Amino acid sequence: MTEQLSITYHLHCQPGESVEEKARDIGLEQTIELPHELAVRSGWLGYAGRVEDLEHLYGESYRAVLSYPGDAIGAELTQLLNLLFGNISLKDGIEITAIDWPESLLAALGGPGQGIAGIRDACRVPDRALLCTALKPMGLDAEALAGLSRAFALGGVDIIKDDHGLTNQPAAPFRERLPACQRAVEHANRETGRNTLYFPNVTAGRETLRERLDLAAEAGCRGVLVCPMLIGLEGMSWIRDQYGLAVMAHPSLTGSYFRPEHGLRPELLLGEIFRIAGADASIYPNVGGRFGFTASTCQAINDRLRGPLGELSPALPTVGGGVNVADIGHWLDRYGSDTIFLIGGSLYAQPDLTAAAASLIRELERCHG
Repeated sequence: MTEQLSITYHLHCQPGESVEEKARDIGLEQTIELPHELAVRSGWLGYAGRVEDLEHLYGESYRAVLSYPGDAIGAELTQLLNLLFGNISLKDGIEITAIDWPESLLAALGGPGQGIAGIRDACRVPDRALLCTALKPMGLDAEALAGLSRAFALGGVDIIKDDHGLTNQPAAPFRERLPACQRAVEHANRETGRNTLYFPNVTAGRETLRERLDLAAEAGCRGVLVCPMLIGLEGMSWIRDQYGLAVMAHPSLTGSYFRPEHGLRPELLLGEIFRIAGADASIYPNVGGRFGFTASTCQAINDRLRGPLGELSPALPTVGGGVNVADIGHWLDRYGSDTIFLIGGSLYAQPDLTAAAASLIRELERCHG
């Protein structure tokens, strides 16, 4: 892989800290992990990150651009994340703001297996925005969750996913919940003529993950929910390649990367990196909801999921975390039709779940038309 990987950082220095040394240290720490003098003397700088540009922004903040040889990654997702934010995650004042991806790396990693077109085809919804909801709360039994699945599917919800906290609790064991909810959705589809999908949460350790994916595929599920930072980014690619299921990525644990003045920008992790690793849809918390993302961050995530990225398929932004049923028209105008709107709490607050879901679908159809 002869192409270079170029990474842009915002560096935030402490008083007396040398920005030149800080930038150079990143290139060494993320690759060869040797003192600069030793690396120069021994001729070992070939794999080290090289400082290409350094610009003062304001106060003690700077913009730095480093390049890395593509061979330092070896086309492995695990090493990609390690090179991006491995050892430097243990330091302070280093924020990755942009990545210039080599075409050969993107091609090797593959991106979404289904993408926007695949999910639309599975839902049989060619153009309007998609509606999603989550089965909750934790503590309901499988029969109750199946009842919710049926109610939402009768209302026309396009994707019904497990809440990310639903795993294998005694109240609703996975082996009971999955077939019950999938059957409920299939029965409702026969009544409505629609094609609502059920995405079970398969997040688990290695052997259990495989068992849950086998059960999902055998039951006829077209996609699954997974928390990539809990199973590892490589897990998404494995699901894509081994099972051919659509993958909806949940942002659990990603907040640890979004520290002030340190970490990865949300649009890079939830947008570009999740997409590169195989997410067909990526959930993120909306502005004004429970988690404090800004409007510009939300739009940046949308852009990174849907915009050009080598030859990779675009993925669907899945906006949740406090979207209100009353505001669906506003968010549709802002985000566009290639969006999944994940509505939970405000939908559950309605007295008739089926009628409320049907009303939301009509609004999405009206706004699109």
